[in-house]
Amino acid sequence: MVATQLVFMRTVSSLNMTNAYLNHKCLAKQGRYKPGSWYEKQLQTIIVSIGSGDGFTHGYDMMGLSDDSDYVSVTNQCRGDSYGSKCRSCFATAIAGLRRRCPRYKGAIIWYDQCTVEISSFDPQGKFDKDNDFCMSNAKKMNVDSFGEKWMTFLDNLVGIALKDYLYAAGDTRFGTKKLYGMVQCRTDISNNSCRKCVGHLAVKFQDCWHGKQGARVMGSGCNFRYELYPFVSSAKPRPSLK
Repeated sequence: MVATQLVFMRTVSSLNMTNAYLNHKCLAKQGRYKPGSWYEKQLQTIIVSIGSGDGFTHGYDMMGLSDDSDYVSVTNQCRGDSYGSKCRSCFATAIAGLRRRCPRYKGAIIWYDQCTVEISSFDPQGKFDKDNDFCMSNAKKMNVDSFGEKWMTFLDNLVGIALKDYLYAAGDTRFGTKKLYGMVQCRTDISNNSCRKCVGHLAVKFQDCWHGKQGARVMGSGCNFRYELYPFVSSAKPRPSLK
């Protein structure tokens, strides 16, 4: 295995300031709700509750409500360096985006730079699905031999750190004459074992997308990772732990 020196990222000004829209999926198999229905009312109750709660302090919140025949939940996972006001702002933007892009869908996911928000008619806690994911990569190729092996070693190191630190890690490593910056995150409610499996699944599934590229991000509902040849997150001040 190739040795990889991992260095934690320190304060870098003007990072994580953008909150670009990345992608969304309307989960048609979960159906749609009717205006004025129980589902719509409870969904709004959850959105208001999360929006006024203190989950943004930790960068994560999930709330679900049910009756005898129906269930509705909202999960908000902010990027590890985007808690507090950034997380709150991203959640509001994501909810507005879901309402516009997936009107009255019982299930939907939307991804932004700083958060992922999912609405579901199922309880997603502790689970990650293998269908709702995507990859974005730089068109330019990396002129370094054995890139895949070196990146996977670096990614594995990041995952190891994330499993000890509320399922988020960011760092950099020397990569030939360049420096490679990477980040990995799993949703707060999944187990360490599921986190590792989720990242591994995405790395294999989208290998043709990220392999040999100068930058890429792979996003799922349960985990995501990204690497670039420039710094893109700041880990100057760890977010408060839910524990």
